[in-house]
Amino acid sequence: MKSSLLYFLLFISSISHAENTDKVKLIVLGITQDAGYPQLNCYKPHCMPAWKNVHLKKMAVSLGIVDVNAQKKYLMEATPDVRQQMYNLHQFIDNTFEFAGIFLTHAHIGHYTGLMHFGREAAGTKNVNVYAMPKMTEFLIKNGPWSQLVTLKNIILQPLQNQHAVKLSDNLSITPLIVPHRDEFSETVGFKIKGPHKTALFIPDINKWQKWDLSIVEEIRKVDYALLDATFYANGEIPNRDMSEIPHPFVEESMILFNSMSKKDKAKVIFIHFNHSNPLLQKGSVAQKEVKEQGYNFAYEGMAIDL
Repeated sequence: MKSSLLYFLLFISSISHAENTDKVKLIVLGITQDAGYPQLNCYKPHCMPAWKNVHLKKMAVSLGIVDVNAQKKYLMEATPDVRQQMYNLHQFIDNTFEFAGIFLTHAHIGHYTGLMHFGREAAGTKNVNVYAMPKMTEFLIKNGPWSQLVTLKNIILQPLQNQHAVKLSDNLSITPLIVPHRDEFSETVGFKIKGPHKTALFIPDINKWQKWDLSIVEEIRKVDYALLDATFYANGEIPNRDMSEIPHPFVEESMILFNSMSKKDKAKVIFIHFNHSNPLLQKGSVAQKEVKEQGYNFAYEGMAIDL
């Protein structure tokens, strides 16, 4: 992951020489769907390069948030790759900065199972704040091994409410937004992350945009950045699988839906949460060129955004 290390070093330099302390930085720590890239049992041509070259591997979707003035840092999602992602987050900023919590979107494996590393068999943390919606909170309390984290106070569950902002400091607030998804174990949310100057929308998982009771086009217009579900690029991407059972918005569909937006609003869109089959993971692919030509962007590990 040489490219990610370069971005980390550049980020550290930008912070250490910053004149303004009212900074909030959003850092992309992972970009893939829950199972990472390459995925278990995938030995097809699109996965093989990453099996052979460790620098091509990509981690499950996660964001780091650094509140410079408050000297605090947060994780958005606790993924199976949380060990590396926590290390990378710590490289971004002085280790004296407090690790102040984790925000969870939902109870699918790529978004919360990294909590296991905070337990007694691993880091054995004390009182790490975990921000979760009501059903997600109940799931963690009532099901092992997560319940043990609560009982031993490795984590402290902090309640979230739909569309109620959590004010973390004068410069940072985070608001959950319920979105439609496969909610077998919990509800699913995206987050609106408001810094002192700009706001980002983060929706890594959602069913088709038309299923949401809010207009994604209007929500994009309200923010400065929109990191959005791009699990699959196009229909038919997974052979022998009924893709209606995994109804994410295809990137091709999203670009059609967003086509009427201004160039300024299109440029806010940063596609993220790529399945191993998604050609946006392949550097220089036709898909990457198409997304850029149409005025959109795609996330990469180490990407840093000022809020």
